[in-house]
Amino acid sequence: MRNFIVTIDGKSYSVGVDEVENGVVAESTPVQAVAPVAPKAQKISAEGEKVLSPFPGLIKNLLVADGSAVKKDQPIMVLEAMKMDNEITAPCDGKVTFGVVKGANVETNAVLAVIS
Repeated sequence: MRNFIVTIDGKSYSVGVDEVENGVVAESTPVQAVAPVAPKAQKISAEGEKVLSPFPGLIKNLLVADGSAVKKDQPIMVLEAMKMDNEITAPCDGKVTFGVVKGANVETNAVLAVIS
């Protein structure tokens, strides 16, 4: 069996595929459901004003590009929790560096971004 990571509509899944020789499956294995592979968080510098997650949720969208200049109270991302979209805003003026990617699950007080 060979394992692959497949991305569909922005979500990654781990998939196992049996190898076939001359039209015959080389080894028979039962099909198992697999969980989506969570996007990995990015490492960011701790210098600057940290933007922390107020609650656990899913990063639904990043509203500005990484490295962009932002103004205080400007929405920078959308955090979905309990089927509700919540805008996360910049706490101050500066340049945003994201510590998460779209599709990532985060916990309370996770560092979402740093504004420097």
